[in-house]
Amino acid sequence: MGTGQSPTFPRFQLGKQLRDLRERAGLTTEDVAAHVDCSSSTISRIEGGKVGVRRGALLQLLELYQVIDEAHRETLLALAKQGKQRGWFARFGDLPATYSRFIGLESAAVEMRDYEALVVPGLLQTEDYARALIIADPSFDAGSVETRVRVRMERQALLTRSDPLKFFAILDESVIRRQIGGSDVMCAQRKHLAEIGQLPNITIQVLPFSGGAYPGMAGSFAILDFRDTPSVVYAEALTGDIYQEADDVRRYSVVFENLRAAALSPSESARLIDTTESSAA
Repeated sequence: MGTGQSPTFPRFQLGKQLRDLRERAGLTTEDVAAHVDCSSSTISRIEGGKVGVRRGALLQLLELYQVIDEAHRETLLALAKQGKQRGWFARFGDLPATYSRFIGLESAAVEMRDYEALVVPGLLQTEDYARALIIADPSFDAGSVETRVRVRMERQALLTRSDPLKFFAILDESVIRRQIGGSDVMCAQRKHLAEIGQLPNITIQVLPFSGGAYPGMAGSFAILDFRDTPSVVYAEALTGDIYQEADDVRRYSVVFENLRAAALSPSESARLIDTTESSAA
């Protein structure tokens, strides 16, 4: 299943704790890099959860940061070990690094707030819609298209597992009207949105054209919330970027709440989706 253990989240947790320890010690990444004989960019990548850390290097860091509590040391060593495991998505080959990291964090999230300006969120896409969308990207060949479609479909298990992801989606009205894949594909996609939107853990709202301008029109983003770890933001661009600074998360959270206030209610949004489906059929 696509919701299995991922190394991304343990790496993320470990990196956050190592950064906190470094800052508490009053050291720069350059100071630490000199101590463990690596580059400061490597330290930044470890702290950002982008790469794992070898046990020997981690022990050096714990010595440098004067972490003497045995339980704390064992926790950090365990996170480092978990961070070296292969994620469930590894069997699909080399996915873009930022995308793989996002999938790993998504698998560990308890709640996601997703705003989409142009397309249906990946977790809510039908297979045919996902395929039509991915085919439109000229960088994918036929084989990689099917791989990405399978990854996207497996990710959706998060919504129906025993402890499902709580998912809030805000869609611009253009999302339900844009003819991706043709009228039949869009009819099926809108029907899917109407059905899946009835699940208790999923809330879908639409920003109507009639509402005019609204905050957030610059681009799509998702906020991922975790049980015991600070939230992160995934902002879509050509490659996608992940932000974990508290100020960034707060800023995007305010924008999302403003978007929710500007959007139609879930019931009104469902009626608009149904009406759009009927008029397009």
